[in-house]
Amino acid sequence: MVVQQREGRRGGRSRRFLAAPVGAGLASLVLATAGCSPGGAAADDAGGDPQEILRHAADGLVEARTARARTSMEMASGGTRVTIRGSGTYDFVRRVGELRVQLPQDPSGAEPQAPITEMLAPGALYMKNRGAGVPDDKWVRIDTATLSDGNLVTGGATDPLTAAELLRGARSVEYVGTTEVNGVEVRHYRGLADLGRAAELAPEENRAVLRAAVKGFSKDTVPFDAYVDDEGRLRKIRHEFSFANGQTQGGSSGAGTGAGKPVAVMSTTWLDAFGTKAAAKLPEPGDIYAGKIAQG
Repeated sequence: MVVQQREGRRGGRSRRFLAAPVGAGLASLVLATAGCSPGGAAADDAGGDPQEILRHAADGLVEARTARARTSMEMASGGTRVTIRGSGTYDFVRRVGELRVQLPQDPSGAEPQAPITEMLAPGALYMKNRGAGVPDDKWVRIDTATLSDGNLVTGGATDPLTAAELLRGARSVEYVGTTEVNGVEVRHYRGLADLGRAAELAPEENRAVLRAAVKGFSKDTVPFDAYVDDEGRLRKIRHEFSFANGQTQGGSSGAGTGAGKPVAVMSTTWLDAFGTKAAAKLPEPGDIYAGKIAQG
């Protein structure tokens, strides 16, 4: 019997951890067993081998070509809960996406910052309206392979295709049952993503990013929940990244969170409107800021 589930809200939200350019003191923040689920969902209801389905999830998105994307990065630390949200479109063929990312309001009550525009591309993150002394009409470019987490969380949003490619390293996958995401019935899977295995199986243009993440995290697996529709398209993916002592698991420096207190960062991506127009254009070299970035 298929267990019908409804999504529950999970606590925990993220702090500000948008990347600063290289040399500006980067702030990189920032189970299951195969077979039947505890709820009784039968293996033959899973739509096939759950592990194989997830390992091909990124390929399914490339076949879908484009989609509308929403992102959320949440963290709870020191009694403070904050959320960074993003929305935009993604071209899975070109591996290029554009998101408008909204930082949470400052606890001091200061005027909220205008959304930051982020361009996601193979090996690069571009940010506009970055602040820190960067002119409003200029972009900041970050080489994501230089970030200790490969930009899985540093930019405030996980690249949707990279999130799917983490599933190439899926293991210990459990089929949970069916639920709905944005009104669409989907199959819910839960498991661990092996970062090293994902890096080995990823397309060449994304291996450097995932290899950076392998080096940057002390644990080589990341818990995930994935939701796939009847056409094999990923509709939602949530990863749980863990940090300790204000550092990434690999020891990269970041804002302190209190000694011995682990911090869970929930990165969630929703995808819909497959085939939507996604004509994002990467910045021209002359539009990229080459000056000094203010710190603080």
